Amino acid sequence: MCGICGIVNLHGQRVDEATLIAMRERLYHRGPDEAGQYLSGGIGLAMRRLSIIDLQGGSQPIYNEDRTMAIVFNGELYNFPVLRRRLEALGHRFYTSSDTEVVVHAYEQWGMDCLTEFNGMFAFALWDSRAQRLVIARDRMGIKPLYYTMRGDTLLFASELKAILVHPQVEHRVDPLALYEYLSFEYVPTPRSIIADVWKLPPGHYLVFDRTGLACHPYWQFDLSPSETVLPGDAQQQATLLLEQLREAVKLELIADVPVGVLLSGGIDSSAVAALMAETAPGRVQSFSVGLEDPSFDESHWAKHAAECIGTEHHALTVTAGDMLAVVPRLGEIMDEPLGDSSLIPTYLVAQFARQFVKVALGGDGGDELFGGYSTLQAHRLAEWYLRLAPASLRAATADLADRALPSSFNNISLDFKLRRFLSSADLPPSIRHHRWLGSFTPDQKVELLQPAFLPTQPDTYTVVEQHWQACTAHDMLNKVMYCDLKLYLEGDILAKVDRTSMASSLEVRVPLLNAGLVAHVSTLPHSLKLKGLTTKYLLRRALSGRVPPKILRRGKKGFNIPVAKWLVGDLRELVGDLLSPAVLRRQGYFQPEYVQRLWQEHQTQRRDHRKLLWTLLAFELWHSTC
Repeated sequence: MCGICGIVNLHGQRVDEATLIAMRERLYHRGPDEAGQYLSGGIGLAMRRLSIIDLQGGSQPIYNEDRTMAIVFNGELYNFPVLRRRLEALGHRFYTSSDTEVVVHAYEQWGMDCLTEFNGMFAFALWDSRAQRLVIARDRMGIKPLYYTMRGDTLLFASELKAILVHPQVEHRVDPLALYEYLSFEYVPTPRSIIADVWKLPPGHYLVFDRTGLACHPYWQFDLSPSETVLPGDAQQQATLLLEQLREAVKLELIADVPVGVLLSGGIDSSAVAALMAETAPGRVQSFSVGLEDPSFDESHWAKHAAECIGTEHHALTVTAGDMLAVVPRLGEIMDEPLGDSSLIPTYLVAQFARQFVKVALGGDGGDELFGGYSTLQAHRLAEWYLRLAPASLRAATADLADRALPSSFNNISLDFKLRRFLSSADLPPSIRHHRWLGSFTPDQKVELLQPAFLPTQPDTYTVVEQHWQACTAHDMLNKVMYCDLKLYLEGDILAKVDRTSMASSLEVRVPLLNAGLVAHVSTLPHSLKLKGLTTKYLLRRALSGRVPPKILRRGKKGFNIPVAKWLVGDLRELVGDLLSPAVLRRQGYFQPEYVQRLWQEHQTQRRDHRKLLWTLLAFELWHSTC
């Protein structure tokens, strides 16, 4: 695992080495073990390395035999031993045992078609001096990040936005449309970043930069349409096949020359990974969890139960409110971009905790998107019934009554919170209501919140959703919802959160549920076996029967939440009051101070629960203070 960056100019302008090294060192946390760079005229590639495979010989950049190609690589290629044997049979000679060298020779042999051969999580940049072109690529699911921008004739790229912002030609200017999207989604959807004219390379895409310019191409697309053309067949047979694929994915992602552990939340997905890891990995598996003092939010007993049943050597960390609050001022640096997901805090703490014992950990992320695990899928099904049975006038009256009459609770995912969310958006088209249920500010609220200069004149809040909705080749509504979750929420929130928090701790986290082979298999599973009635993850639960404790298999989705609502009227009151003060907001010029103060006062008096809105604003302000 590494952090990579580069400065490339193909028209004679030499790279400033000091700037390249400054960009590289902003990524120190991603790779504290080693540094390297390639400099040749207008070509500058650099990296920080977290050594996982070929500890002594895998230093980067890595070259082909005649050194006409150089690569910096972030991530892991899980099928590299198989690819290496194929390439050696074709005459390629290797000087390291690393997966990175396999990428160079695969490109040399197959060109851009090499990308379809790779099973891994990665972002890399490869300079081909023969063709005088730079190739940058990102893995299928977007597990590893990659930002880029053009400044005149010069291409800049990096694993994190903060490294690009080091370059003197990059203005720290917030993109109004990116801010507009962030306020609703709680993250900035790809391809935008929060900084104007800096972009995220979409998952499953590659860039080619040569003297003709910069071009972006897809090499893979997630396709759920096969799931609608197959019959469910024998569910037990499907479950047996799925278990084999799950086991193979976990086995592949155990490859490392350092110890590998597992992040165990006690949910179905992480328990599945832990159970299959215990069957496959040599020795006793080390598992890690974090528990919270507040019983309304604490899930640690589930992780303990899973560890006892599976037989892992479990390490549990109980954190106090003080421990978590101490992280809040550092969130801007950890996030890299604004991210309104408060579970970033416990995710960071468990990553730091696990790093004391291991250098690599497997996680359960991706299972909800692939197998239909989110409670919003149940809500969509309930909404269909609700729309059929209740007339429009009754629905409107019910939503208004619930909004006015329900008391506000600051507990974890309280009933009033869920009811207000469901009733206020049930009448909307499925693509929009889904993101209203998940997100933060509505378009109407943003009109009140934003200063006029930051209100876009044309694009709709959910344009990016509609683009993915239309791109999905499946037709079933729930399939389209899961597709959008994978393209938006998974990449923009979940994977970004895991990458930034783990890399801030110099811990590599792998996600076997997003392994390329498993994703290909799951995309062909009958969609009726994912959400069956109101049972989420039906087939996954069945596949894991006998391996994951029954109590955990019967669990509903809970999430990794923290007591934000209570903090805002308690320990965080002073910090948030300062960052969202009218004087600060007027000086910045993004938000209307009067509207923010109204949200703040309503929350302080507990007339309304504005935790999501206020935390979304706080996350932006914390990021902005470090930008």
